[in-house]
Amino acid sequence: MAKVGIVMGSDSDMPVMSKAAEILEEFGIDYEMNIISAHREPDIFFDWAKNAEANGIKVIIAGAGMAAHLPGMCAALFPMPVIGIPMYSKALNGNDALYSILQMPSGIPVATVAIDGAKNAALLAAKILAVSDETLLEKVKSYSDKLKEEVKAKDKKLKEVGYKAYMEK
Repeated sequence: MAKVGIVMGSDSDMPVMSKAAEILEEFGIDYEMNIISAHREPDIFFDWAKNAEANGIKVIIAGAGMAAHLPGMCAALFPMPVIGIPMYSKALNGNDALYSILQMPSGIPVATVAIDGAKNAALLAAKILAVSDETLLEKVKSYSDKLKEEVKAKDKKLKEVGYKAYMEK
């Protein structure tokens, strides 16, 4: 049963949202992914969001652009954490979606990551789930350790070859 619901309003969001799926797969977290437009198919959206808890979902990751209603509407209908991903758009560079998701009314919180920040949304979902899953917590810690080692390796290479050679890689 899926623990994380990934939802987006359009398949144009897939290149960004797929990054969330990749991270969840890396952690072994079950998820389901859906394209549901809150504006174009509100009945389907309401049914999905209202039944997400009963369907085993513990966290929703919702990506949206422009007016970005999807994350907020998820939060209004789903009693557990919702993480919003504002999508980049040509018109306002994603700032419209960012502000829309950030400015939720009191009582309807949506955790918000950076514009196109699907990777961090999935990492946040993993950390939320790790609160009650010791095995997952160890995977989260291991992932952080891996990131530290990657930075140390890059610094070591910089010191060995100098910045000019490093930049030519």
